[in-house]
Amino acid sequence: MLSTPAEKLSALRAELKNQNLDGFIVPHADEFQSEYLPPNAERLAWLTGFTGSSGSAVILQDTAVAITNGIYHVQIGKQVDPDSYQIVVADSSDKNPIGNWIAGNAASGSVIGYDPRLFTRSQIAKYAEESTKKNIKLVSVDQNPLDLIWADRPASPLGRVDLFPDVIAGSTSHEKRHKLAADLKQEKISSVVITQADSICWLLNVRGSDIAYNPLVLSNLVLHDDGSVDWYVDRRKVPSHVPAALGDEVRLHGPENFEKDLTALKGAVQVDPQRSSLVAETILKKAGIETLDGKDPCVLPKSLKTKAEQQAIKQAHIRDGIAVTKFLHWLDCQDFSKNILTEMDLADKLKEFRKGHASYLGPSFNTISGWAANGADVHYHVTAQSNQQITGDNLYLVDSGGQYEYGTTDITRTIVIGDINEDTKDSFTRVLKGHIAVASAVMDDTFDGASLDELARAPLIENGKNYSHGTGHGVGCYLAVHEETTYISPGSKGLTFKPGMVLSNEPGYYLKDHYGIRHENLMLCQERDDGKLYWETITLVPFDLRGVDWKLIEPPEKDWLRSYHTHVFETLSPYLLSEELDWLREVCFSYLGEGDIHPSITMGKIGSPPSMG
Repeated sequence: MLSTPAEKLSALRAELKNQNLDGFIVPHADEFQSEYLPPNAERLAWLTGFTGSSGSAVILQDTAVAITNGIYHVQIGKQVDPDSYQIVVADSSDKNPIGNWIAGNAASGSVIGYDPRLFTRSQIAKYAEESTKKNIKLVSVDQNPLDLIWADRPASPLGRVDLFPDVIAGSTSHEKRHKLAADLKQEKISSVVITQADSICWLLNVRGSDIAYNPLVLSNLVLHDDGSVDWYVDRRKVPSHVPAALGDEVRLHGPENFEKDLTALKGAVQVDPQRSSLVAETILKKAGIETLDGKDPCVLPKSLKTKAEQQAIKQAHIRDGIAVTKFLHWLDCQDFSKNILTEMDLADKLKEFRKGHASYLGPSFNTISGWAANGADVHYHVTAQSNQQITGDNLYLVDSGGQYEYGTTDITRTIVIGDINEDTKDSFTRVLKGHIAVASAVMDDTFDGASLDELARAPLIENGKNYSHGTGHGVGCYLAVHEETTYISPGSKGLTFKPGMVLSNEPGYYLKDHYGIRHENLMLCQERDDGKLYWETITLVPFDLRGVDWKLIEPPEKDWLRSYHTHVFETLSPYLLSEELDWLREVCFSYLGEGDIHPSITMGKIGSPPSMG
């Protein structure tokens, strides 16, 4: 059994020789281009030890590299053996780190293999831009050499599939399929290949359990211009009531039939070069079938939440707000000089509060529970080895989320424990100012994600500070916590917003070896009567205002904070115990007062509390 990085590399290199390859690219991806992977698809983690969701390795006969981006710069240094791998943290200006590394390290004439099931056409084309300049050839393999040496590779997941209620989705699968089919017919496209798990779940109004944290089923699907689909899914996952409810237009097939059945398609077939695996397109072209490039047709409508989904998501955030607020009250009552509590203890306690409601189904990602220096690791995951006791004066960063029966949440709060210095307060406040700038933005239809990102970073940049990750990502409706839509990041130029989109708002600042700061809420894009767009903040948890340097806060920012905390207090107060309510009143209003709200501040309509069921 292979156990050490050196043993695995040696075995892989031997298999590369057997296949006449000089190198091999190992991505963090599966056949469905998933962000979160089932255990049998964790090839990069098995080989290198790196568990981040963004990374790759390239293995040559005499050297190897593990590559990631700035978000994981701390994690990759801890997890990857520097004696076995070069470690490259790609700068944001490097748009092709894998292709550049291959071109700079592989000999001219080298043949570098890749598994076409794990890459999209656009990815391979990008790598080839640089490698072909050095006469380096990228070739697809029939058998993944890493899979051949992974003797104890886990079996494929068999998570149960179930129906997602039409009343929450706001539209039936039949309606969704036929609406998209009408668009296909208008474009003279006969079929479209869809491989992304959240797209398939959205289209069929089903949810699965193949992947930790995300209610997804791993499968492939072909949508036809008559609204029918061929769904390639392991039948062992699908109880009989699911196909019965979906009807005769949804035909189920075993996954082993997918590649064979592609060759029988008629007419023009659309494939997404950025989202579908390269193998599907290759099979179609070999069979002489016309292929057309086009974006996965589910991506945009999935991101535009229906009115029913919007209401369901808000319900989930009320439940989540109650749980997180109860946790923060509990945390504030602890005497850390007397009670021994660790990062793990705090994460477990937060989970306990979320479990208090029957609609909670589990976390939406692995909770980031980072005390002091551990909070500076953007994607820190506490382990038995890293688990720190909460002691002394510093910041505690907790980034967590829940999957509820009708919505997905994602929230970060940075908590002051003890006393913090003025520079820390400065950073804390500037991150909060950036958050407020995003949350209070009013936009026309040309205002893009990059413009919003600039607003978030401006207060930090003013003081020579910044952060390495994007400011916001899409979030699904009881789907993926990272949903593809318009992003808020420097790279999202030209990507604009539409009513119904749900995005995170999470600027941050991280001082290595000291602390991390991130303030994150989820926001729902809404349209005003004049056609302008604005954000309705739907996360309902107070900020820790003890970290604020009030000299830096402008009157409109204070108005926003007062409005937000009034909304939090009025919405959550019916569900809290008396001591929790007293605490919430104190944290919401001791710095802000309960005065009138500036008329320009809009938090969305505050109605009577819904039934909590």
